[in-house]
Formats: sequence, C-alpha cells, structure tokens
Amino acid sequence: MSMFAKRQSALAAAAGAPPAPRAKPSLKPLVAVLKKPPVVAALAGVFLLTSTALFLTVLGDPRAGAPSARIALDRAPAAPDAPAPTGFEAFSMGAMGLYQDLTGSGDPSGAAGGEALITLPDGASVAGGASYSAPVQPASPLPKAPIAGLSQPGPSGPLPMIAPDGRVPAQAYARPFRSNGKPRVALIVGGLGLNAVTTRAAIERLPAEVTLSFVPYADNLQSWIDQARAQGHEVMLEMPMEPSGYPDNDPGPYTLLANGTPDDVEAKLDWLLGRATGYFGVTNYLGDRFATSDTGMNAFLLILRQRGVAFLDDGSFQRRPGAWARASADKVIDQTQSPAAIIGALNSLEAQAKLRGSAMGTGFAYPVTVEAAARWTAGLDQRGLQLAPASAMTLRPGR
Repeated sequence: MSMFAKRQSALAAAAGAPPAPRAKPSLKPLVAVLKKPPVVAALAGVFLLTSTALFLTVLGDPRAGAPSARIALDRAPAAPDAPAPTGFEAFSMGAMGLYQDLTGSGDPSGAAGGEALITLPDGASVAGGASYSAPVQPASPLPKAPIAGLSQPGPSGPLPMIAPDGRVPAQAYARPFRSNGKPRVALIVGGLGLNAVTTRAAIERLPAEVTLSFVPYADNLQSWIDQARAQGHEVMLEMPMEPSGYPDNDPGPYTLLANGTPDDVEAKLDWLLGRATGYFGVTNYLGDRFATSDTGMNAFLLILRQRGVAFLDDGSFQRRPGAWARASADKVIDQTQSPAAIIGALNSLEAQAKLRGSAMGTGFAYPVTVEAAARWTAGLDQRGLQLAPASAMTLRPGR
C-alpha cells in the first residue's frame, strides 16, 4: 500500500474513533497565585482605574443628558455651469443684454476680468464675452433714396428700373469703392428689420463697408433702409425662397416656390421688390429647393437683370449666373453661434482672401455675430486687408 493510501486509512480510523476523555481543570494553582500580596495590589489598582473610567463615562460628562442630534453632512454636488445662450436666444429674447446701451460708452479696450481671449491673425486678440460694446461708427452717408430715374410705380410700391440714361440700381445704390491693392474681404449681415435693438446695433456699430440685408416683411422697412444708408451702409433685400421641408419650414406668404410659373414668380417679386427703395441688390433667404428649379430661377434672374438689380447668394446657389450682376458668398460665418466659432470663421475668410485676393462672408444679425464682426473688422487694415462692400465683389454675367 502506498504512503498516500496509508495516510488516508489512518485519517479514516481516527475520524471514526470516539474522542478521548478530557481531564477536569483544577483552580488550585490560580487561587494560590491570587493570594500573593503583589498580585492583590495590582488587581486592586486595575479595579480602581476601571471604576473611575466607568463613572466618568456615565456620570461625569458635562454634556450627558443634554439633547443632541446627529446630521449627515454630505457634500452637495457642484451645480453644472448653465449653458451659454445661443445666438438665436440672444436675438429673440435679449439674453446677454447685448447692445441695450447704444450711447457708445462701452469700453472697447478688451475683455472684462476673467474672460478668455480670442486670438486673431498676427497676434491681435479680442474678448469672447458679452460685456463689450462696439463703439458707434462715424457716419459716411450715401445719397438718400429714391434716386431720380431709378424706380417706377408698381402694383405694391415703387419697383427698381434701369434709367433711360443707362444708370442701374446695382451701381447707383451701391457704396463706392476704390481698391488700395490689398486683398479684399466683404461681409453681409442679414435678417435685419425684425429686432429694433440688433438692427440699430448693426447700423451704428458695424463699419460702413459692411453690407446690410433686410427682411421684406419688416415693419417700417423704408425707415430702416434710410437709416442704414444715412450711416453709410449699402443695403439689400432678402428674397424668401422655398427650402427643403416646405411648407413646415415656411419663409412666408411671398415665398418663391420651386413649382411656380414665371407669372407667379413675377407677381411675388412685384410685392417683394416694391417694399422699399434704395437697395442695390437682393439675396436669398433659404431656398435650396427653389435653386433646383430651372423655370423659377430663370424667371427670377431675368426680372432682376431687366430691372438692373444684383443678386448675391449665401453660397448655396453655386455661382449660378444671371441678374444684372452676381456674386456668391464663400462662407456663412455663424453656423455655430458662439464668439469663438464666429471669429474662427472670420479668420478662415481672412486667410482665403489673402490666398485668392478676395473673399466674402455672410451672417445673420445675432447679437453675437454683430459683436464679433465689429471686433474683427476693426483691425483688418493693420492685418493687410481691405474691407469692401459686397457690391464690389459682384461681376456682370459673362465677365
């Protein structure tokens, strides 16, 4: 039998045997020890200390018997930072309080304490916060509209026309421009006329070379255009055009529809173009679906050409030729409505202008857009560029 088997057998035998009887313990040795005098003294000392501690614990605490309460002091989680309002919220609700003070008393020196800086090309920087108000720009007035010979009566108001001597609205109402040889950059700010605060801010705080675009449905439209031109801005009207998702996404009752006939396009343009005078051109509001309609687009561009009006789009019409003069924007600057994103888009536009010789951007009149544009344009000349009106970017079809 192997050793492993022998061990198993011994364990089994031990497991089956009854336990051996235990001897009863004797207390005599312990009693003998306790009778010794040193041990007795030591035990007495231990007893005294134990009794004293027990007495103090139960009766000696001066606060014993006083009412008490136990409170769990859990650390409250830090409140999350409130999200910054979007440009749309600022535009529609007046959030951030931008441009409520239109007296020009804002400090143009930079950021308020703690605001992050946004770096521009060549090391310049601007603040990204809302505490800054761009200063009021000096006026550089344009001739008051209407200019004689450039309009005729229409069913809903005066319509633009080419004068008998050949003058056209696209030139007569444009801001004069003379190149200084530097790369040119142009900016269009649209959506104006609906919000008085932001409209006035765009008119007064942006340089005269920035082109302003107005909503045809705006109240007091002619008054707004007159104010803009008195400050020096050339202006455009926005043409509502059918977008994807129409009619859920509806630009209004005079929207140019993709399935509209030439007569329908002309009737709506009679109303839209007759809302005011003094504009050198028009631009699109939405319209990605209308842009795919050859019938609608051809009728639209033909009417503009016959009336001497320019068409500048936001870049979504792929530089389709037509109208009296044409241009397409290279970038929408405020697709993301934050100061940093808008400044980044403007910097990209600037780099494109330096590379190609010219570039044009377009944006909506969110307060954040107006503020960022005012800051960015302030240093263009020092950075080697020339701010130009949008009309200076147009070309006659075929040229």
